Amino acid sequence: MIEVRNLHKRFDEIVAINDISASIGEGQVFGLIGTNGAGKSTLLKMLAGILKPDSGEILIDEMSVFENPKVKSELFYISDDQFYFQNDTPDDMKNFYKTMYRKFDSERFYHLIDGLGLDKNRKISTFSKGMKKQLSVALGVAANTKYLLCDETFDGLDPVMRQAVKSIFANDIEQRGLTPIIASHNLRELEDICDHVGLLHKGGILFTRDLEDMKLGLHKIQCVFAEETTIDDLKELEILSTKQIGSIYTITVRGTEEEVMDTMRGVDTIFFEMVPLTLEEIFISETEVKGYDIKKLVL
Repeated sequence: MIEVRNLHKRFDEIVAINDISASIGEGQVFGLIGTNGAGKSTLLKMLAGILKPDSGEILIDEMSVFENPKVKSELFYISDDQFYFQNDTPDDMKNFYKTMYRKFDSERFYHLIDGLGLDKNRKISTFSKGMKKQLSVALGVAANTKYLLCDETFDGLDPVMRQAVKSIFANDIEQRGLTPIIASHNLRELEDICDHVGLLHKGGILFTRDLEDMKLGLHKIQCVFAEETTIDDLKELEILSTKQIGSIYTITVRGTEEEVMDTMRGVDTIFFEMVPLTLEEIFISETEVKGYDIKKLVL
């Protein structure tokens, strides 16, 4: 289990992480989402023990991670721009990581890169961005660590390879209890694989929640009001956003489904329906509440 407690990190005058606390249970697929510059990559680097917090603590299986080889042996960090030695091949990188991870499974590694269509003897410098990401995943999974920290791992992968990577993760979650922590801007990809998400904004964490529970607390309504009814008649609801196209309103509200349905049945509408929210819509709604409103950028 990973415990993050009152974490702070700054770079000169820039506050990258501001009092973050969160818990990540074993066997969860934890998605880390956030606005640009929210601190996702910084948090992953601290979880990996690369950066030291200014204050607060990170406990992994009840042990501090920074400068702790025992804990780090159970972590594999896939950065957004993974480092490879000049002129090395996938086989060379396999040999390198075998010296660092005692449970590294060479047979699994060869099986993965063969399935991904990667040549073990080709120089990595000739690989495309997507091929390098695939190699990173193969190395990370073959390292057989308990935790896999992924920074924009799906970026650069084509749709087929994204599904392949998700299948690889799902297999290891089921077979050996792997816990991936995935930071990504591609919310559609996270929605498919994650069961818990943490939302970061301006270095702070807005919430960490079960994905399904989070969806239960937010609802999207599409409706057409009767002639004498206006949106002001929905004062019983906590309205997060409203859009109008012609006579059709699309309204995002917070509350239980029962509260929303009771309120909508109590006003005069020509029709209304509840529409499922995507993770991207939830992200936009929550960040707009905190002042991150894209409409301010549109002239």
